[in-house]
Amino acid sequence: LNMSRDNCTSVTDFILLGLTDRPELQAFLFVLFLIIYFFTLLGNLALIVLIRLNSSLHTPMYFFLTNLAFVDLWYSSNATPKMLANFLSAKKTISFAGCFIQCYIFVALLLTEFYMLAVMAYDHYMAICYPLHYSIKMSRRVCTCLIAFPYVYGFSEGLFQTISTFRLSFCGSNVMNHFYCADPPLIKLSCSDTHFKENAMLLSAGFNLTNSFTIIILSYIFILTAILKIQSSEGRSKAISTCGSHMMGVTLFYGSLFCMYVRPLKDQSMEQSKMIAVFYTFVSPMLNPLIYSLRNKDVKAALRKMVNKRAILSFYNKS
Repeated sequence: LNMSRDNCTSVTDFILLGLTDRPELQAFLFVLFLIIYFFTLLGNLALIVLIRLNSSLHTPMYFFLTNLAFVDLWYSSNATPKMLANFLSAKKTISFAGCFIQCYIFVALLLTEFYMLAVMAYDHYMAICYPLHYSIKMSRRVCTCLIAFPYVYGFSEGLFQTISTFRLSFCGSNVMNHFYCADPPLIKLSCSDTHFKENAMLLSAGFNLTNSFTIIILSYIFILTAILKIQSSEGRSKAISTCGSHMMGVTLFYGSLFCMYVRPLKDQSMEQSKMIAVFYTFVSPMLNPLIYSLRNKDVKAALRKMVNKRAILSFYNKS
């Protein structure tokens, strides 16, 4: 532990063990995660394009949904290509700089998504509780400011957390029991005092999880109160439908993160951590487009309209 930083410069790269060290599973896992990544890209890109091309979806709710799809796209793309390459490679290394970038983008986008989901909950609150003033209160300028905050805060706090991780000394093993560069396995590799970093990570996770989740919970308490006051069953059904997709997305994302970060680092099994990380790194970004489109009448109507339009154009071109 008392080694000087000069003796730590030998660690110029890290070895990522991946999900498993069993050779017979590598090809199967490559195909599985390639399929997941394909559907993640397809779903999120399709959702972005659909919203951009349909003027009926140019509302604050779909503006925020476009940004969520954009974040999910890059969130999954940060770890997947390298992991897929490692499945087929005997040399599963990542450079020190590459590890820093991967860790930074991961933490930054994770924090961004926290507050993006909170902003979406606030948008639903404004739409249901103040329907007559919604267009004024959620103007383009307000929406731009609301969506800018998650990005600015996420990438600023992410940079601080990543720098504090890479200020640690790495002078022993460079073998990381994970499929991407993340704080917990990096901390376990460090040969210096990690108390500051552990406390900073837990404080940040607790603060941001609690803050963003509190905004979501309070928004839904006010939404539920407003829904109970709606007289018509059709109006209540429409309001619940508006929030249903977001509530499912929040449950998926926050459920896995609470499992990951509420436990002290020393109590975490790296195998458990990897399984939880798979869920919020790959499964959640893949499912979000389905959750927000299959349960949404406006998106389904816009999709049908686009398909019908293309079918008509194709018919006339053939004629």
